[in-house]
Amino acid sequence: MTFSSAPVVSVKQTTIYQEGNAVLNDINFDIEKGEFVYLVGRTGSGKSSLLKTLYADLPLLQGAIRVGDINLKNIKDSRVPHLRRRLGIIFQDFQLFTDRTVAENLFFVMRATGWKERSKMKSRLSEVLIRVGLGSVSTKMPHQLSGGEQQRVVIARALINEPVLLIADEPTGNLDPEVADGIHKLFQEINNSGTAILMATHNHQLIKDYPGRVLKCTSGKLQDSKLESFDLTESV
Repeated sequence: MTFSSAPVVSVKQTTIYQEGNAVLNDINFDIEKGEFVYLVGRTGSGKSSLLKTLYADLPLLQGAIRVGDINLKNIKDSRVPHLRRRLGIIFQDFQLFTDRTVAENLFFVMRATGWKERSKMKSRLSEVLIRVGLGSVSTKMPHQLSGGEQQRVVIARALINEPVLLIADEPTGNLDPEVADGIHKLFQEINNSGTAILMATHNHQLIKDYPGRVLKCTSGKLQDSKLESFDLTESV
């Protein structure tokens, strides 16, 4: 089975498993550099299991997946950190260390992914915080920030290693609509700079406001089309 060197993600004839059960069968899709792709579907339809397979939290048991230059079939544990340096992963529940400042949260990720020089770490920290609109919060604790600001810190953390793909799992699910819209605009800006984004979401109003390609998990299959081809009411 061959892959083009172009796609950021290539999934071929893959079945996704969760706890031994097939939740998505024989799925095929590519994500190109700079694409913005939504992942929708009912709870339990396989969205999170697909994302977890892409970042090797679940094993790839059937089919072929390549993320960047990394083949996920039988990936060794020692290669998983390298894979995750190629990705930026953003969760709904932030997963920030509550006993550390914003800077310390980001420095932790840098050290874990091989950064050594303090001066370069400080420079990169400043760059990513400015990019997400939080240039003055590095010394604050997470509890001193609003929910929207905490999510921006999480996005900054995901951008540390200049990933080829951002994977976002319900990133605005805990935010009010106005704040969620601001976060989505930030994702659009990041995407416009060339970073591919795969976002799982139940927020169909955001998809309508910012139309794009949609992957829909339904009845064990993955449909791939533009927004207007889908009845999103079936994806709640």
